[in-house]
Amino acid sequence: MDIERSAVVTFKGKPVTLLGHEAIVGNEAREFTVLANDLSEVHLNDFSGKLLVLNVVVSLDTSVCDTQTRRFNEELKDLSDAIKVITISMDLPFAQKRWCGAAGLPNVATYSDHRDARFGVAFGVLMKELRLLARSVFVIDKAGVIRYAEYVKEGTDQPNYATAIRAVKALL
Repeated sequence: MDIERSAVVTFKGKPVTLLGHEAIVGNEAREFTVLANDLSEVHLNDFSGKLLVLNVVVSLDTSVCDTQTRRFNEELKDLSDAIKVITISMDLPFAQKRWCGAAGLPNVATYSDHRDARFGVAFGVLMKELRLLARSVFVIDKAGVIRYAEYVKEGTDQPNYATAIRAVKALL
């Protein structure tokens, strides 16, 4: 975790340091492990052969993250069975499960990076000062190559939905 990147994003107007490797379009996605709501481990390679949208949020308990998660899942749900949208945050798996139930979205796939921040470091989204994940979106093709990467410049802003969705549709 010795790679630190400054001046990439801000959170509530203050610059934060991102830890880990920048996810670069055209590179193979780095392997990671996150926790499912039942505390089982989930790995990037568990999604091999799928077009994968990584919807990275600060916390599902915020309105911006709630909106982001709902919007990606709603806009991409009918495109293809080959697409998998997963939401990753530092929220505890129990909180993620509770959010899905309260939001009326029991089929939304949420995963937690709270245990060891492997995803945050692998994709360079771990905010050092807050130990939260920076808002971002990544599209990974069926071969495991990153085809779209957005690090949202201000952590309280929404991502560029139109550009991310165009990137997904271009891969269908």
